Amino acid sequence: MKRVFAFLTLLALLLLPACAASGDARDDSALPEPTCTISISCETLLGQLDSLDPDKRELVPADGVLLAPTTVSIEDGESVFDILLRVTRDNKIQMEFSRTPGTNAAYIEGIGNLYEFDCGSLSGWMYRVSGEFPNYSCSDVTVSDGDTIEWLYTCDLGADVGNSYQ
Repeated sequence: MKRVFAFLTLLALLLLPACAASGDARDDSALPEPTCTISISCETLLGQLDSLDPDKRELVPADGVLLAPTTVSIEDGESVFDILLRVTRDNKIQMEFSRTPGTNAAYIEGIGNLYEFDCGSLSGWMYRVSGEFPNYSCSDVTVSDGDTIEWLYTCDLGADVGNSYQ
């Protein structure tokens, strides 16, 4: 019995380095945490202050930035909406949204107390993910590692923030 135990111990010692070298034993804690970058800007309002609701002018930061680009960790399956909700809560930035009955799609009504239609009938919040403007709800877009999410206030249905799909 002692010989069998000694043989199995020797065999385990010989095979263990081979398994580790082949990648069978992984240390997931060494993998980098998935992240994305998010920002919130109402910079377009800087050139449109005369069109902005007069009660809202003091809400527009001098540089138009409500949240500078911020890197945040992401969980598997999180949506653009999930990230926005978490970041605005963590940074104490007011955000209001509604859900569409039936689909439960999120619609962003206002951020930083700046709402749709505050700067005319074509104004409101849009988002861009890694340079693209998705044509569906922010709650339907899953975030991937390395994505850049930009929330942009538009005064011209997106034309003033680079949206070309109008």
